Amino acid sequence: MQKSHDARVFDWRVKPDNVSIQARKLHIMNIARRHFLRLGGAAAILPSLPPMAHAQTYPSRPIQLIVGFPAGGPNDILARLMAQWLSVRLGQPIVVEDKPGASSNTATEAVVRAPGDGYTLLLVGPANAISASLGENLKFNFLRDIAPVAAILREPLVMVVHVSVPATTATEFIALAKASPGKLRMAATGKGSSPHMSGLLFTIMAEVDLRIVQYSGGGPAIKDMAEGQMDMMFEPMSAAIEAIRAGKLRALAVTTSTRSMAMPDVPSLSDAVPGYEASVVTGIGAPANTPADIIERLNAEINATLADPAVKAHFADTGGIPLGGSPADFGRLLAEETEKWAKVIKTAGAKL
Repeated sequence: MQKSHDARVFDWRVKPDNVSIQARKLHIMNIARRHFLRLGGAAAILPSLPPMAHAQTYPSRPIQLIVGFPAGGPNDILARLMAQWLSVRLGQPIVVEDKPGASSNTATEAVVRAPGDGYTLLLVGPANAISASLGENLKFNFLRDIAPVAAILREPLVMVVHVSVPATTATEFIALAKASPGKLRMAATGKGSSPHMSGLLFTIMAEVDLRIVQYSGGGPAIKDMAEGQMDMMFEPMSAAIEAIRAGKLRALAVTTSTRSMAMPDVPSLSDAVPGYEASVVTGIGAPANTPADIIERLNAEINATLADPAVKAHFADTGGIPLGGSPADFGRLLAEETEKWAKVIKTAGAKL
């Protein structure tokens, strides 16, 4: 399937020091505006600063949160949870709209083309970082055209098999796959998705040949896995944990470099494949021309939501680690993820 590679020569954890240019510009503009207000007198200059009026009235109507994958999958579930929690803090409904297609690029383009008024937001996920290198003929540049608002969550994926597969560890599965090249079926939730690329990274580093079957999203893939129509898949822990706890799927490993507190008995995949690491990073983005004060308002409310003990407890139960931080922090994280997956895609020669 892929050429053999010595996986240990690759360092997937790239940490570039470039900061989101858009976030920096917005921050500088906001500081300059505040300084001008102090010097010139607020009463005289408020009419000339529409963004300040936005800050005073936003939000005054429902907000749309667009998701690039089908209903029922991990992205849709996370978006609806965040919409529920944030709507309470913002005082306006947040309506989730699923726009699946082209590994989330359909949804991303819709947000890129939307007015930058804070009323159209994007659930940002690994597919966005992956598509920056994997996508062809895209009509946008993700890091340039989507302004980072705030990171939400980092969570591991779980390597799971159907209970009929005679493997109880990742090492046993690798041996099984090498004994029958191209026969074991790996479900993937769309070309360029995090489960797809995490599985592809596994095939490269473990040097195994699997038959990859693409699905439109995590919901249909998990269903077929539980029914035994697929043999193995990588899936975010929050989406797979219920089937694992119900005994429908067997967890072999988590993809982070350390074990998850939600499943402490499941080892890290790096124990069997040294150097392997992958995780799902999600957050909120907005059109690039969204005013800085609106982004700051959304960022503050997202951070306050993630600090809530009930929210922390919910994520801990499903293996997620709340992130939060500034828009610039999220911008740096997206650049890091984009760089990491670009190396995987180049190594694999992957294309959509």
